[in-house]
Amino acid sequence: MPSADLTTPASPPAPAALFAALGDTTRLALIQRLSGGAGQSISRLGEGLPMSRQAIRKHLSVLEDAGLVGARASGREMLYALRREPIEQARACLDDIAQQWDVLLQRLKLEVEQKE
Repeated sequence: MPSADLTTPASPPAPAALFAALGDTTRLALIQRLSGGAGQSISRLGEGLPMSRQAIRKHLSVLEDAGLVGARASGREMLYALRREPIEQARACLDDIAQQWDVLLQRLKLEVEQKE
């Protein structure tokens, strides 16, 4: 589904909002279901989940607020799709943290080796 068809957040969400939205197992499961790329309705996303359509809609709303999913109307239904840009932003944030840790661990290793 082209991203032009999706609702777009007013401003890019902070990484903390992305991680908070992904911190719920149901929302993470919805993201996994949407990762195939095709837009899906609430009914389809809820197949096999032990919750109401209203509960799924609330989870999708959190994901929308975090910029992780977008929606477009298709007849009487809304189709939800994953927005990859925020996922890439979160990944870049984690990569930066990992790189900082690598640098710190390398410094620690050098200090320990010098004292031996």
